[in-house]
Amino acid sequence: MKRISIGSWAYTIGPYQKNPVPWEEVLVNLKEMQFDGVELGGFPPHPNPDDLPHKEQRQAVVEGMRSHGLAFSGLAANLWSQKLINTEDTRPYIEEFRKNLDFCADLGIAGIRVDTVQPPTIFSEVDYRTAFDRVVATWRECARMAADKGVYVTWEFEPGFAFNKPSDVLRVLEAVGHDSFGVQLDTCHAHMVANYGARQPEPKETLPGGVLELIRKLEGKINHIHLIDSDGTLHDDETSTHTPFGDGELDFDVLLPALNECGVPHDWWTIDLCFWPDAWEVTRRCKESVDELNRKHG
Repeated sequence: MKRISIGSWAYTIGPYQKNPVPWEEVLVNLKEMQFDGVELGGFPPHPNPDDLPHKEQRQAVVEGMRSHGLAFSGLAANLWSQKLINTEDTRPYIEEFRKNLDFCADLGIAGIRVDTVQPPTIFSEVDYRTAFDRVVATWRECARMAADKGVYVTWEFEPGFAFNKPSDVLRVLEAVGHDSFGVQLDTCHAHMVANYGARQPEPKETLPGGVLELIRKLEGKINHIHLIDSDGTLHDDETSTHTPFGDGELDFDVLLPALNECGVPHDWWTIDLCFWPDAWEVTRRCKESVDELNRKHG
């Protein structure tokens, strides 16, 4: 059986930005719903490296999690204020990553999430080869830093960020070429990338076998999993719509056996309700759906 977590950002950004669910309330209610853990969105008002600069403060967060019988499944690092592609100097990105990595290690979290932080339209400013080289060199350095702390780096590719074609994903993975670096397979993002070519620069690139074919192409490279349905649309024409289970197009009875064969090096499945308008209200329903999938495929 898999351990089940949910991303805390669902309750702090988008529809919840003006009225976020307090951290302690998140923990109390997720434990009541029999979650095993939380995936931490490392930005205010939830625990983050800027608000908790001291190790004693961070240890208090760990102890608070333990008191609720919960664990961290991962950290979504707050890197979105940085530039990665349209700058010759990526040192600020690397230093911000380092700050988040230290926070991640202090909390005992095994994996840290990254993305390219800039949209696919960035290629109107920077040519593909220059952009590719900057991303690869930066992430290779990040992977080395993370490996030194026993942490893995997971890249979440998606329609809203540059390098969002199946061949891009495979090409970046091969070029970074570090054991501590892999991809986060978010089922709704993978669906929108492989089935719809959403927000891809021309020419669009889809796969005949859709998301299932993409999963198989990434076998051995997936080091983190996010589960959520997809209705084939984009949220605000930017990122994939994270549709509650059963309201979309995905057949998890097909996808989960394939994901089980990919060699993911841990036992977490993380629910992602990012930008869903009533995420707090549908969390229980999503947990029940994943529990049923866990009984069948966990």
